[in-house]
Amino acid sequence: MAIPNVKRFRPFCPTCNDTYTLMAVLPQGASVDDYLKDAISRHDHKAFQDSKTLHTKVRVGQQKQVKKK
Repeated sequence: MAIPNVKRFRPFCPTCNDTYTLMAVLPQGASVDDYLKDAISRHDHKAFQDSKTLHTKVRVGQQKQVKKK
């Protein structure tokens, strides 16, 4: 079940040279630009790069088996 007031942002990190997904519930009077500037400054570059490499890495012996009929 989705939360109706969650906004999805795709900020660009100049250090990583990539975009990432950021989901947040902002208060009614909050400035989106100020929030995104703060979020980009707090972005963890090492964890982002590590998770990206682990996501695409396929280990030997862990490939999906093809079902034969």
